[in-house]
Amino acid sequence: MTDDAVPDLRASDADRERVGEVLRDALAEGRLDMEEFEERLEATYKARTYAELTPITRDLPAGGTVAPRPVSFAKEPVAEGSWAGRIVGGEGSSTSGVAVLSGFQRKGRWTVPRRFSCFAFWGGGEIDLREADFADREVEINCVAIMGGVQVTVPPGVEVVVRGVGIMGGFDHPDGDGRPEPGAPRVVVSGFAFWGGVAVERKVTRAERQRLKEMRRQERLERKESRHELHRARREERSRDREPDREPDRERRRRGER
Repeated sequence: MTDDAVPDLRASDADRERVGEVLRDALAEGRLDMEEFEERLEATYKARTYAELTPITRDLPAGGTVAPRPVSFAKEPVAEGSWAGRIVGGEGSSTSGVAVLSGFQRKGRWTVPRRFSCFAFWGGGEIDLREADFADREVEINCVAIMGGVQVTVPPGVEVVVRGVGIMGGFDHPDGDGRPEPGAPRVVVSGFAFWGGVAVERKVTRAERQRLKEMRRQERLERKESRHELHRARREERSRDREPDREPDRERRRRGER
């Protein structure tokens, strides 16, 4: 969709958020100073149509096409198969994130670049790699958190190396670090935290969690059914054991009747 195709079409919250991400990237790359960033961000969240959104990012990389792109409500399926299918090369779909008295998110299907840089000042960021593709077999996430925090979520099987430095703050290592899966990418978390923190957590996706829950439920049902079968077999066995004892009694009664 071009800039002049539907200028009067009402913009959605998702459209405004996409423009906000372009502005945050531009701030991190030095294309905008803080005053320009705040002015444009305020205009973004006041915008009601595409015609009002388009000029905000027209002089920024990819700015002329970000706002008018229609929003898709269909979720793309997560690619199945080995890790090799998720190491796709290229430059990555986002290289930075900024949270100044605000927040940022990178989650869902996106491509992690070889180096992703983020900055949080009195704000927070969320970087979720569970459904992401990777530009290279080793990627680095550099986090600077000053009186703020960054949450990094990685899937099981990925090797994680934490190299950050904390002063009155900290970098948390993920729990349950086991042997990495063959072909899995390596994620290096580096940076600096002052009165803030960077947390690295290992979690499965919601779909995988639901699959494991259903598998455990099925196993419980199978165990329950096995116990019922065992009880029935024991009852039948005890019943057969008592049957010969009743036969002589019936025989004695028939003889007494004669």
